[in-house]
Amino acid sequence: MTHTVLLTDSDLGDRGLEVSWLTAELDVEVVVAHCTTAEDVAREVRACRPDAIVTQWAPIDAAVVAEAAPSCRIISRLGIGIDMIDVSAAEAAGIQVRNVAHYCTEEVATHAVAVALSLWRRLPDLDREVRAGSWGAAAHAGRISRLSDATLGLVGCGRIGRLVARAFEAWGTRVIVFDPVDARDGYERVGLATLAERADIVSLHAPLVDSTRHIVGEDFLAAVQRRPIVVNTARGGLIDVDAAVAALDDGRIGGLGLDVFDVEPLSEDAAIRHAPSTIITPHAAWCSAQALPDLRRGAIDNVVEALTQLPAGNAAVAATEMVR
Repeated sequence: MTHTVLLTDSDLGDRGLEVSWLTAELDVEVVVAHCTTAEDVAREVRACRPDAIVTQWAPIDAAVVAEAAPSCRIISRLGIGIDMIDVSAAEAAGIQVRNVAHYCTEEVATHAVAVALSLWRRLPDLDREVRAGSWGAAAHAGRISRLSDATLGLVGCGRIGRLVARAFEAWGTRVIVFDPVDARDGYERVGLATLAERADIVSLHAPLVDSTRHIVGEDFLAAVQRRPIVVNTARGGLIDVDAAVAALDDGRIGGLGLDVFDVEPLSEDAAIRHAPSTIITPHAAWCSAQALPDLRRGAIDNVVEALTQLPAGNAAVAATEMVR
């Protein structure tokens, strides 16, 4: 049986690799598209009636799902987060939604730790001052504390968060966690307001859902007590960036490290581009020589597995492992 697979978009390089993997595994016609909007995806779906869709950033909304439903068996996300897919609509239509959950756990944890440590040790400020001709380390001594006296607050403590916690534990840092999932990992669970009050470093590792959008916003930032470093390597929508920059400007937080943003690429006039005590990176926390092929292969393996199984009626299997 010949299948049709729609590759909606990708910024990861020539998609000939995905095409070659699919054609090696399946009797398949692969449609390589360049979608940026839901309307683009809907148009391609109407044209090719795919049995599977592989998407990276192109949104799959309820209207796209309705177009795809007669034939499509799976939507495979080229990544971890699935907030660009209307999972409820897909589930109702009997379409599986799957992600590539494990491909960059180590990489994202490493990135979060690196950004947090750089801000904790004031490396961006020190680097800038030396390049400008200054040589005054002692002036910063009062702003840098030992990690053994610090508290790390994790918003979300799944696989990535636990790796971050273990890294900081090596320096004797206390770890507290806000996470509705009780994983019995030994870390103290606290409310969000308590985490804001007690944390010296806040690192975000939660999925983006309605309840977590702007979880670090005006209320959270009004509750902070210890001028924390705030780091987000999870999903851009977890932080109200304008509110965070304002908190940085008035001294409520001591540093801000962001790898992800609500709108990407980051706009040229974004205020954070010019804010001090910040590190901003281009959604790069996942990057490594090993992670890239694992990501691309994982998204295709999802499709191959779904299309070689017998149809499962109308029961959809939604991706449950997101940014955890």
